[in-house]
Amino acid sequence: MANHKLKFGGVDNLAWVNDEDEANSSSKDIRPQHSKIGVTVSSPPALRIIDQSGSLKKIADHPDDKLPPTLSNEDNDQLMDFDDVLPSVGEFGTYQIILFFLTAPFCFFLAFSYFSQVFITLIDVHTCHVPQLNQSGLNLTQKRAISIPLVTQTVLGGPPAFDSCTMYDVDYELVLREGLVPNETWPTTPCRNGWDYDLEQIRYHSAITENDWVCEKAGHAPLAQAVFFLGSIVGGLVLGYIADRFGRIPALILCNLIGALAGIITAVSKSFGLFTFSRFLMGIAFDNSFTLMYILVLEYVGPTYRTLVANLSIALFYTVGTTILPWIAWGISDWRMFSLATSIPMASAIAAYWIVPESARWLLSQGQTDRAVSILRTFARINKKQVDESVYENLKTSTEEAIQASSKEPAQTVLDLLRTPRLRRNTILLTLLWALIAVVYDGHARNTANLGLSVFLTFSVASVTELPADLVLVFFLDRWGRRALAFGSLLFAAIFSLATLAVPNNQAVLTAVLAIIGRFCVNITFNIGLQYGAELIPTSVRAQGIAYVHIAGYVAAIVSPYIVDLARISPILPLTILGLLALIGAIVGLMLPETLGAVLPETIEDGENFGKDQTFWDFPCCQRPVEITPDSSSIGESPAASADTTAISPRFARGPAHRVNSLRASIRGEGFRSSLLARQRRQTHNANENEPVRQTTSLSTQPIDKRALTSHGKP
Repeated sequence: MANHKLKFGGVDNLAWVNDEDEANSSSKDIRPQHSKIGVTVSSPPALRIIDQSGSLKKIADHPDDKLPPTLSNEDNDQLMDFDDVLPSVGEFGTYQIILFFLTAPFCFFLAFSYFSQVFITLIDVHTCHVPQLNQSGLNLTQKRAISIPLVTQTVLGGPPAFDSCTMYDVDYELVLREGLVPNETWPTTPCRNGWDYDLEQIRYHSAITENDWVCEKAGHAPLAQAVFFLGSIVGGLVLGYIADRFGRIPALILCNLIGALAGIITAVSKSFGLFTFSRFLMGIAFDNSFTLMYILVLEYVGPTYRTLVANLSIALFYTVGTTILPWIAWGISDWRMFSLATSIPMASAIAAYWIVPESARWLLSQGQTDRAVSILRTFARINKKQVDESVYENLKTSTEEAIQASSKEPAQTVLDLLRTPRLRRNTILLTLLWALIAVVYDGHARNTANLGLSVFLTFSVASVTELPADLVLVFFLDRWGRRALAFGSLLFAAIFSLATLAVPNNQAVLTAVLAIIGRFCVNITFNIGLQYGAELIPTSVRAQGIAYVHIAGYVAAIVSPYIVDLARISPILPLTILGLLALIGAIVGLMLPETLGAVLPETIEDGENFGKDQTFWDFPCCQRPVEITPDSSSIGESPAASADTTAISPRFARGPAHRVNSLRASIRGEGFRSSLLARQRRQTHNANENEPVRQTTSLSTQPIDKRALTSHGKP
């Protein structure tokens, strides 16, 4: 054990302390070395840590506890991970910038495939068509006044409105000749000659108005949207398998070609069955049309820039796509041409075969090291980086050893998340939280058509809130923590949604403002949920776990169109239900452990123990910093280093960059593959140890370069 020198840093960085290493370090002058993930500070005197989670304090209060040390840099130098190579070829150089902008069209494809049905199936006021009044010389409002009964909404109140599905069954020639005024005693009958549609708000005939999917057929549109989400489930499973078996680029191209085909079939559909089939195909393309490209780009971006790139691509390109979508529909004013205009461009994804590199991580996992190295050489050339040939050779060797080590490990499945009580509880809560978020987010987005104003304007304004929502996360997520922001954003979403109950019926603008603010809050929670699951689920089953959680979200989202469709009964019903669901989600979010400041779980055992040292009232934004100043002699103070070595940790400690920052990567989860190298390191380390291994669960001593500290106190 003596050959494992104590280092502040290292690749695995598990914050272990051992008396034997203290003795060794006190008798040797340990020189500062450069690790793969930053400047390694060896034996700093009077190390000042801002410890809000209390982990360092526990170690300081129990100095006699023996904890095994992390592997030294000399040991780790023999193993090279993909993230270790990125600084050599460029973490965010010219090539990565090009790839970042190449995500723009795929963001548009995501927005178009997700929300196109909103504008394909628009519906406004409609009443029975009465042929006897065609030659009366009356306008549409006057015709409705004498032929359509008024109904008062009994659910949650509402003003009287013309009935959409019944008409008076009387002799209209007699009514016109005698000037009779309708009364409640007149007999009524269902519509027999079609409907008259008010196009003042929706501007053009949609699939609903063209095919008369109203009244007894009013369930067609929400059913088609529900089938869309069923397609998303199938797409997530099938295309995920194709991506893992044949590569990311083939799956990306196939997915977008399916989306283009779906849009064409939608445009030419003459029956509800064919229309529904086209929406199923579009559901297969949805999400995957962007996510595969999104993850691939993030894989080539260094951990330092990964969070920024992950948020900016959504904040900029997705926001632009959703904002311009209603105006594309408004400008074309033809639902069939609109379907073609928003789907045929997806076929351009074929160009990705020539301009987008295959995932080097996937190639390495498949043993195609030569092809992966060739791609890395291209990155180095375009980024104008000189890379020593030994870097590539070390990567090849490490990959081969890691694959061999991985093949000896027992396979774990998503069912392992349910075998232990605490991890099972967290998994169920996380699944419930994401399901609620999915329903509330989708419901708010689609309910813009029920706010009493122009759907084109309200949808566009609501979509703009994606940008500030992402900016909130950039500035506050690593300050306030996941629990506080998830709870607060869902709570405010519930408050603003339910506040519409107090708005008078004639105040449509105020209702729209409250609903849009609620949408803004839900946008924040949606993006938090993406990261929360990635951080709570152990690395060994992260890919499967994330896929399971998000498939559960798709299943839950099936009910969202039906919630929005309740506006036919009362316009305030959808927001009321969405507000109540958001309130339940806020409570569920509080029951999950905080992940900010914690070393994230890698094994099932880590996941079971994760958060045990937390209490219900542990919020990073509310805790007072605790300064811990270890005795420099106990860690082998170097006189040479004592004069100029002082380190300050971030406000709330984070794990190593390659274990934390890379988690903001996926809506579906392909980016979260278990680290073969990390597992091999654990195997090698445990094989060299004859005593039990004990790991702290919420402390990381990531090496910190004071020059890299930002105003947020975060490296």
